[in-house]
Amino acid sequence: MERKIIIDNFIASSDWADSDRHALAGDASARRYERLTDGTSNVILMDAPPENGETTHAFASITSLLQNAGLAPPEILAHDVSAGIMILSDLGQDDFAGWLSQNPSDNLTLYRAATDVLVHLANYPAPSDLNQMTPEIGAQMVEITGEFYANAPTPDLTNEVHRALTTLAPNANTLALRDYHAENLIWRPELQGLNRVGLLDYQDAFIAPAGYDLASLLRDVRRDIDPALAQEITTYYMAKTGAGSDFPAQLSCLGAQRNLRILGVFARLSLVMGKKRYIDLIPRVWANLMSDLRHPELKMLEQAVRDTLPAPDTETLARLRA
Repeated sequence: MERKIIIDNFIASSDWADSDRHALAGDASARRYERLTDGTSNVILMDAPPENGETTHAFASITSLLQNAGLAPPEILAHDVSAGIMILSDLGQDDFAGWLSQNPSDNLTLYRAATDVLVHLANYPAPSDLNQMTPEIGAQMVEITGEFYANAPTPDLTNEVHRALTTLAPNANTLALRDYHAENLIWRPELQGLNRVGLLDYQDAFIAPAGYDLASLLRDVRRDIDPALAQEITTYYMAKTGAGSDFPAQLSCLGAQRNLRILGVFARLSLVMGKKRYIDLIPRVWANLMSDLRHPELKMLEQAVRDTLPAPDTETLARLRA
């Protein structure tokens, strides 16, 4: 109740005091969102409760960075840092996933537009004050998979992830927004260029090897991506960035690392936070992982995965839902 009073008072003292309020679907974090509307225009309320470990500091910092880079995050219209509350401009109601469900023939157009943003970031100087996903950090990021998905330590897997990253993706040199996928991208076809792609959920941005966000986009855990489209977009990214012939191996390595971590994150969301719906996504995460592990350069990592992690069969999924 106290949190509700804080938010009510914040809205009451803002320019949107008389707006109607509508709850929006949240994400995997403790953040909560509402759309405020006065009948003619909309804004978005972000509630990031500090008592739940949330903060708006990183979101504000990365928003400024993306604006300076010529990209399209929401504008911060009001902000109470200590309370963890923001009012943001509304980028629109058509995320890529929703738009493509109604307009599947636009797949290539939207994914090229999203990739143009990543090409722009690949050519943008990476800030020096963000965390870097070195091979050591990348390996540590999958320790959660042993703890929650496998329910046992997996040091051999962690070591093999470290070896693969050291060999195939050693250089953290590109700003990565981390959760760069169809539900976090807003399609705005009435605008031009990079402004057509509105950006959301980037507060965990860090510096990663080139291709991290492309792996996020093309190995989407929430929707199936046609392999032919993924190949075409990969080729497009390589042509635009000048990536060398070793890039596909780097992309597969980053995709594997990312999906290994997601197995652990989704298992924790279910087992610790009671968010059982994420278990339904695990078979697709596993399929994406297996697809990347088919790359010839990842044979040792594939073997380590098969030796240490259970496949998401009926028994495994039932345990994770318990």
